[in-house]
Amino acid sequence: MIPGFANRRRFKDLSEQEILALAISSEEDDARIYRSYAERLRADYPASAAVFDGMASEEDEHRRRLIDLHSARFGKVIPLIRREHVSGYYGRRPVWLIENLGLERIREEAAQMEHDAERFYTMAAAQSTDAATRKLLGDLAAAEASHSETADALAEEHLGSDEKTAEENAAHRQFVLTWVQPGLAGLMDGSVSTLAPIFAVAFATQDTWTTFLVGLAASVGAGISMGFTEAASDDGQLSGRGSPIKRGIAAGVMTTIGGLGHALPYLIPEFWTATITAFFVVFVELWAIAWIQNRYMQTPFLRAAFQVVLGGALVFAAGALIGSG
Repeated sequence: MIPGFANRRRFKDLSEQEILALAISSEEDDARIYRSYAERLRADYPASAAVFDGMASEEDEHRRRLIDLHSARFGKVIPLIRREHVSGYYGRRPVWLIENLGLERIREEAAQMEHDAERFYTMAAAQSTDAATRKLLGDLAAAEASHSETADALAEEHLGSDEKTAEENAAHRQFVLTWVQPGLAGLMDGSVSTLAPIFAVAFATQDTWTTFLVGLAASVGAGISMGFTEAASDDGQLSGRGSPIKRGIAAGVMTTIGGLGHALPYLIPEFWTATITAFFVVFVELWAIAWIQNRYMQTPFLRAAFQVVLGGALVFAAGALIGSG
């Protein structure tokens, strides 16, 4: 038996006082979550932070109405019951799992929170026999359902076209700094720097399995090195480049992928078939790098393609010459 689950109450077994207490604690938690989102966003997205401040205030008002009803019906002592005490009750992901995933992810999480709360109040209202309680729970269900409209109204109040454009630009810039730049650097390093050892071994031995093992070792080793180097080089506090862990993952994974791209064809036993396939993969990798530079770094495509292809050709030539010698 899973520890803790046996002690959970079923929702249908809760008394009306316990349902009100559960609603109160849930509103308190949601208000805290919205305020945490607001604080997380305030420095970079002040207008969106104001939207979440407004949503937290809405939750505070719901909590106040619930407490007033509980005091009128059951007195001022509210039983301690929380989400984790009720079997099947919707949970909330820890804030730290969401807050670093970007503005749009936080907005999506908030929308899901409102949907979960609406469903809870609808079920709670259906289970209540007291007219005043049923009315309040039904009103709160309607309020949670309309919170998307409330959020839109708050967004219109705080997010003008200039503010929205500025926030979108800031979010795009942060995405580029945290994911695209280190990932691109890793892809370039993995795709270009591993060309020499892989093709040197290929032409020196003409043994596809040995070439694959060397390529695998070079790719994984370069990925680990790039990942740790990126993560250790800048904590992101002053540069604003974001989490060093995210940047390290982006650089490390893309470096490994870049190297494995032209190492995997050497799983093909026939040497020239594997080598021609590897040539094609290298061509695709280099053009992908040029496209990413053009798409996210605003580098003119032809210039990016020339730089990448020239660099790749030089490294390949060095590997082929060394291997042939």
